[in-house]
Amino acid sequence: MSLLPENAVRWERLTAPELRALAERGALVVLPVASLEQHGPHLPVWTDSMIGHACCLMAARKAGAEQPVVVLPPMWTGMSEHHLPFGGTITLDYAAFRAVLACVCRSLKAQGFQRLFLVNSHGGNIDPLAVAARELCVEFAMPVVTSTVFHVAGEKLGAVLDTQPGVMHACEAETSFWLHIDPAQVRQEEIAGALSAPATSVSGPFHRFWSFAERAPNTGVMGDPRAATAEKGAWLLEVVSDALAEAMRNQALWQAPQQVWAPR
Repeated sequence: MSLLPENAVRWERLTAPELRALAERGALVVLPVASLEQHGPHLPVWTDSMIGHACCLMAARKAGAEQPVVVLPPMWTGMSEHHLPFGGTITLDYAAFRAVLACVCRSLKAQGFQRLFLVNSHGGNIDPLAVAARELCVEFAMPVVTSTVFHVAGEKLGAVLDTQPGVMHACEAETSFWLHIDPAQVRQEEIAGALSAPATSVSGPFHRFWSFAERAPNTGVMGDPRAATAEKGAWLLEVVSDALAEAMRNQALWQAPQQVWAPR
């Protein structure tokens, strides 16, 4: 597979005339939506932002050979109030979260861009993004699609993990991403003590707020980072970016929305 150079798809490394030319070509804009929050004693608070950005860049390099794609810098703060008890966390409320996304849409429309892919890499953003994307699609009369990096590849993620079926938090998977992309950022001497005590959870058709101090006592980690390897991280990046690239190419996702409300 032919990959575009990374500099060709990174918004912050392009000039204004180059970005205007991409808008004229109908480029798809990708915004990684992430967080700045605790990831146990062994991973940086930048973890979700790093993973989301890396997956989007690789996907854009794969899909960009067929159509123009440009990736914005990650939206580094999301809805992370459930992580506040452990420190290291900056969070928005829904009003601010939605307002930032609306400002991004407004800015893109003003420059001629017509499509936005919100690629999420933080569990606390899933529900608010689903609502915001629907509202923004109607408000700005443009396709605004959202998905989460840990869901797009389905069961393929679990195929390479030894201790869990999918991505959890500061776990085997997220630690593997770091070990592949920048192992110097992993405090490996802290991994053995990063496990949390088992927590009681309620499943079924019920929704409420749970602090991570309740869901992952002691360390804020869900899952077992001891099984992480750089090889698993490379595999995870590959399968997630493949799935995102496929979505970027899927023309049915990017059709203009029908008008819902009549203009006043």
